[in-house]
Amino acid sequence: MKPSLFLLVLYVEDIEASREFYAALGLGLVREQHGRGPVHYSVTLDGGEVVELYPRGARPATRVRLGLTVPDIDAAIESVRQLNSDIRAHDDSSAIVVDPDGNSIELRD
Repeated sequence: MKPSLFLLVLYVEDIEASREFYAALGLGLVREQHGRGPVHYSVTLDGGEVVELYPRGARPATRVRLGLTVPDIDAAIESVRQLNSDIRAHDDSSAIVVDPDGNSIELRD
């Protein structure tokens, strides 16, 4: 059996800006808080993988390049454009956009 990804935690500078950005890409993030821990957001993707956004606190923000499949590339681009996010590349079936922490997010439909 090959290893598979089941959890990705992104530590972000501005939790609400990041929530808004990833929600604009179609991630149905849910607000969570475990005990006295920080408020954070979580979504389970279609394959069962969990993506969580946590405030970075004293640690540096996560540096990563992600790839996401979206149902409609043009709608996703328009949604992040409305947030004034940087769009680095865009063609008929893919795009690269930049999240609030400067991470490149590759989109494909």
